[in-house]
Amino acid sequence: MPFLGQDWRSPGWSWIKTEDGWKRIEFFGHNLGENNNDIDLEELCDDNKENLFVGDMFEGAAKKRKKDFYNNNTKSQFVYKEKWIYVQKESTRERHGYCTLGEAFNRLDFSSAIQDIRRFNYVAKLLQLIARSQLPSLSGAAQKNYFNVLEKIVRKVLEDQQNPRLIKELLQDLSSTLCILTRGMGKSVLVGNINIWVCRLETILNWQQQLSNLQIPRQLSNRMTLSDLPLHMQSNILYKFSDACDIINLGQATPTLHMLSEDWHLWKKLCQFHFTEKQVCGHVILSERGHLDWKLMYFTLQKYHPKREQYGDTLHFCRHCSILFWKDRHLALVFKDSGHPCTANDPDNCLMPVSPQHFIDLFKF
Repeated sequence: MPFLGQDWRSPGWSWIKTEDGWKRIEFFGHNLGENNNDIDLEELCDDNKENLFVGDMFEGAAKKRKKDFYNNNTKSQFVYKEKWIYVQKESTRERHGYCTLGEAFNRLDFSSAIQDIRRFNYVAKLLQLIARSQLPSLSGAAQKNYFNVLEKIVRKVLEDQQNPRLIKELLQDLSSTLCILTRGMGKSVLVGNINIWVCRLETILNWQQQLSNLQIPRQLSNRMTLSDLPLHMQSNILYKFSDACDIINLGQATPTLHMLSEDWHLWKKLCQFHFTEKQVCGHVILSERGHLDWKLMYFTLQKYHPKREQYGDTLHFCRHCSILFWKDRHLALVFKDSGHPCTANDPDNCLMPVSPQHFIDLFKF
């Protein structure tokens, strides 16, 4: 078999016609910034014998600079053109290997998802579950992406001043996990140097301090406020809440809202929303007057049973293709695109929403 070397027929090179014939043009570090623009192409194409091997030398140096640039750029996240990933749990003749949690975290675009208000709580809850138990299972690249997404979430909360309590719980769980794992570095439970994780832990503590000092300024204007609404409209707003902490915090704003937040009908609806009838019957609590204390029953039930999760938008899993992906509603309505290369006759019937816990369970082997 003949040896195929790098001759003028090789693909990927650019050539320019000169008086002396065709000469190859070398491009160096065009993606690395403005610091590499001082390379003279005409000098490299000179016929002087001293520059005979300059092209190959600069080509290797440019590749090395490009590799070091991407390795040291800790703020960048791996970007893939596809917004989906095939969930493979075992090796087959067609596919070898399996899909891991870290690979899925790299492939799915969580940085863009946190900019969508419908997906923000979903991503935050997923990061919290990973911080509790799955952080050591992530690869080095996935751990880097994890903290990049976490930093963007914290910056967004500090700027928008929304959902601070949710992120405080996330950082508290993450700091507790890191304190435990950094003590076991001798067992190689984390990827990377111990000093890197100490710096990350200090960064988390700094974020917690910033969130603790966060104060939402009061808007002084002549516009209508929540207290100006009729009583039945304020009550209807409280009935739309699914989080008990939000109801209690809102009830501390005014005496009227406090009275509405103590309505037993409200807490009964909340118990029926989060828990089944069988679970409610197993934790019946009576008040001093002999009536059901629904508020106390709610906080008792959440100690023994998980609350119902509700998100504006979630990841979807195709049972036909075994593909996990973000479903773009705009593309689905305009172009009738399911968001992934599905081969089913009716892709919509094969889709199922994936909760944060189900996302982690997909990669447990």
